[in-house]
Amino acid sequence: MLALTLRKEDWYHYLMLFSLNLRYTDHWFLRILPHCNAGGIFFTFGLYLFRRMADGMSSFWGPVTSTTEWCETNYVYSSYIAEFYNTISNIPCILLALIGLINALRQRFEKRFTILHISNMILAIGSMLFHATLQHVQQQSDETPMVWEMLLYLYILYSPDWHYRSTMPTFLFLYGATFAVAHSQIRFRIGFQVHYIILCLLCIPRMYKYYIYTQDVSAKRVAKLYAATLFVGSLCWLFDRLMCKEISSGPFNPQGHALWHVFMGFNSYFANTFLMFCRAQQRGWNPKIVHLMGVLPYVKIKKPKSQ
Repeated sequence: MLALTLRKEDWYHYLMLFSLNLRYTDHWFLRILPHCNAGGIFFTFGLYLFRRMADGMSSFWGPVTSTTEWCETNYVYSSYIAEFYNTISNIPCILLALIGLINALRQRFEKRFTILHISNMILAIGSMLFHATLQHVQQQSDETPMVWEMLLYLYILYSPDWHYRSTMPTFLFLYGATFAVAHSQIRFRIGFQVHYIILCLLCIPRMYKYYIYTQDVSAKRVAKLYAATLFVGSLCWLFDRLMCKEISSGPFNPQGHALWHVFMGFNSYFANTFLMFCRAQQRGWNPKIVHLMGVLPYVKIKKPKSQ
């Protein structure tokens, strides 16, 4: 009597191949077929047909018009989502930014932090639109908020010591508006990346200054998490970008750019938390780091009654 159930080995082949986004080929199907029982044969053949249909899946959004693509096969799981993993990997960033936003509003932090958390959410949503469509217009909805977000970080980092308070936000606003217009008219992939890296580098010295002047051990730990997620996320980005040829010819795709999204979602959250702590110290709000459900750090403050 033929066994129609899936063996442990069949589930192993299925989970590895499906979750790691391998391409099903005739050669693979013929090679793995002898290792399956009857149930495994039907199941594997069904997956094979599914992937063959996916390979011929049409694009709802039309031809790719963005200036860059990432190392993920397009339109594998849906005709509406070009890069599936790169799209859904922005969800953690949205959720973390929402948690930060609720905390900022609930404790009545300055509006700059409300805007900062909202900008994190806008950036993640723009990134989802870009990776789902791979269209040039949606690419701007990802890259332009990236620059605006860094301008917000520059304002929060440097504004406490800026003597002419009205000039900094005015300059940064005009700078951001000018960039948005230029970026909508001119396609400069390498130029954008260099520009974004420069903005990030401008933030690091000030973050380090805040770190060395902070005595609270828990706050320092949050700053270290910020640095660690930035480092690991950057490695994932570089690996996906520079090793795409090797990844494409290898047995599976680790989805380095999707991992970059996840790490940068946590990176933004840790940066915001650390900056909120430092700003609360400057305002004399007696901040301390506590943990949501014993895991996720956030800032709790106690304002003087006069404020």
